[in-house]
Amino acid sequence: MAKRIQFSATGGPEVLQYVDFTPLDPAAGEVQIENRAIGINYIDTYVRSGLYAPASLPSGLGTEAAGVVTKVGAGVDAVKPGDRVVYAQAALGAYSEVHNVPLQKVALLPPNLSFEQGAASFLKGLTVHYLLRQTYDVQPGEIFLFHAAAGGVGLIACQWAKALGARLIGSVGSDEKAERAKQAGAWATINYRKENIAERVAELTDGKKVGVVYDSVGKNTWLDSLNSLKRRGLMVSFGNASGPVTGIDLAVLNQKGSLYVTRPSLNGYITNREELQYASNELFSLIGSGAIKVEVHDEQIFALGDAQRAHQVLESRKTSGSSLLIPGR
Repeated sequence: MAKRIQFSATGGPEVLQYVDFTPLDPAAGEVQIENRAIGINYIDTYVRSGLYAPASLPSGLGTEAAGVVTKVGAGVDAVKPGDRVVYAQAALGAYSEVHNVPLQKVALLPPNLSFEQGAASFLKGLTVHYLLRQTYDVQPGEIFLFHAAAGGVGLIACQWAKALGARLIGSVGSDEKAERAKQAGAWATINYRKENIAERVAELTDGKKVGVVYDSVGKNTWLDSLNSLKRRGLMVSFGNASGPVTGIDLAVLNQKGSLYVTRPSLNGYITNREELQYASNELFSLIGSGAIKVEVHDEQIFALGDAQRAHQVLESRKTSGSSLLIPGR
């Protein structure tokens, strides 16, 4: 028997239940992992709420964790029992003491990274990799806008941009978050509660605006993002923290300068273990060199059984950086 979080109906954090279950042996091509640290991601709240509905209920939750391999299924030879690993994009159920994961979602965790660092950085770091290195290849010296710059993805993006020699303008919701983003490497910040985002971007760029905007906020920042783009700029919408963007009028893209819009996801960029290895190697190299530091505040580390409270805190928008669930805590 083991413990996990599941939910039988979509809704608020209160639907999350801490229950016993019996883990199955890993199937062919799968790895069974004893989770030591579990990553909490904002997308988990979308699944729980029903915005991204699970295939069936009851359902587990979470797709990212780090831990130790305990069993391997038939045909698995790239990892073995006892290996330290990290995974993301797994089937729902990572909020658990034990989880079976396809080998193609699993990477070996370098010995210089802790389980906590792995779980706090892997999905978010892979996300930053596909955004800054593949969706649009940010160049040294380039100025761009990144919303929610003090969040888990945002703080990694600030550091990655600095490592690339690029100039990230980070939008944030408080002066405290602005300071955290600057400490992480943001070139400039915009407190959207006090400043007009598009006007401030224009000021910071001498009226030239930016070639790309990365927006995980969604509905509330849609027009601000478009208004911050230069002619033929790219709007990268990769999240819905304030609600989904709906009813898009394509004529607006023409009116604002023949703009481009894309709605990417990690699943579109990492589809096999080779692509996972390529992205994770660059991420782990930057962490290993100290260019990216992964820190988790004590108040954002929760026992596995406290998943309800973890989601309440996450949705309060008061967190900064990554949050974790720890089995057995």
